[in-house]
Formats: sequence, C-alpha cells, structure tokens
Amino acid sequence: MAHKQQYRRDEAANRPEFSPAVDIFDQGDEIVLVADMPGVSGDSMDIHLDRGELTIRGRVTPPSPDGVIVLEEFRVGDFIRSFALTEEIDENQISAELKNGVLTLRLPKSSERKPRKIPVKVG
Repeated sequence: MAHKQQYRRDEAANRPEFSPAVDIFDQGDEIVLVADMPGVSGDSMDIHLDRGELTIRGRVTPPSPDGVIVLEEFRVGDFIRSFALTEEIDENQISAELKNGVLTLRLPKSSERKPRKIPVKVG
C-alpha cells in the first residue's frame, strides 16, 4: 500500500484537511490498518474503493460554544487519506469499524495470496 497525501485545504468548504496518523499491521491472513481520527463519528465517515485505491474521509464538526471567541488555537478540519491496494487484498471482504475516534480497517488477503504450509510427502 502506498500513502497518497499529507495535508491540503478543501477549497469548497475552506477547511483544512489533515492526513490521519495510521499504523499498518500484516497479520498473515489480513492487513489491519488503524487510523487516528479524533472527532469523527460513524455518520460522518466515508470510505471508498475505486480501481484499487482505498480512500478514507472523516468530517469533523467544529465545536460551537456560546460566547465571543477571544483566542482560537484549536484547528478543526477533516481527515482524508488514500492508499493504493495490491492484488493481494480481497476487496470484497474489507470491513471497517470506528470506535472512540479510531478507525480499524481489516483488509483480508485473497485466498491465493495467504501464507500456507506446504505438506511434504515422504516416499
């Protein structure tokens, strides 16, 4: 998998877009991708797979407390990151779970690409 972008601005919404921190684990029969996306809820999460490119996008609703803003240092923006998938991944079996601002994607390997033990015949 190859990372596609770091940071950019969504000109249409005039909001910054951040590249979430991601850990990727090869667990033998699947690749597990864990992305830190604080402030993103399930209904504001969008995951697309198109021609081998997996894109995750999470929209964050900025806080809106009452009163006049005196100092504003907290930057609110959306998260977006793309990955190029190889043929190794079974695209039809990808699953996603969002819990406490952490997205976990499970990318199972296709059965032809999973590690397997080769039996040895003794003759």
